[in-house]
Amino acid sequence: MLKEFRDFAVKGNVLDMAVGIIIGAAFGTVISSLVNDVVMPPIGLALGGVDFADLAIPVGTGPEGEVVSIGIGLFLNNLLSFLIVAFAVFMVVKSFNNMKKMAEREAAAAPPPPPPAPSAEEALLSEIRDLLKSRPLV
Repeated sequence: MLKEFRDFAVKGNVLDMAVGIIIGAAFGTVISSLVNDVVMPPIGLALGGVDFADLAIPVGTGPEGEVVSIGIGLFLNNLLSFLIVAFAVFMVVKSFNNMKKMAEREAAAAPPPPPPAPSAEEALLSEIRDLLKSRPLV
């Protein structure tokens, strides 16, 4: 059973998936920083200094007197983050597909490679065959 688990764990697909998850998590933090630190401040400034993270709609007070509110600003930040990630993934997939199509067109346009030269053994056998054909039958 341990051998089966080891074989499963070191398969290429499992390792590829692990790398993808790690890269995805790192990409998520980069996008979060891009949205929170680069994109949202100018948008907030353009809207009169509104910080979307603090934007909320109060709906009432809780049992201990705290204000209960809907965090619409956090939702907008997450929505914008999602749109940026989706657009980035779209661009990566689109460029990958374009490169793949270009490679396919180049392969189709290129002339087929010449057939490989016969090996020394094949050449010798062909020569023997031709000599036997030219020899008269007894």
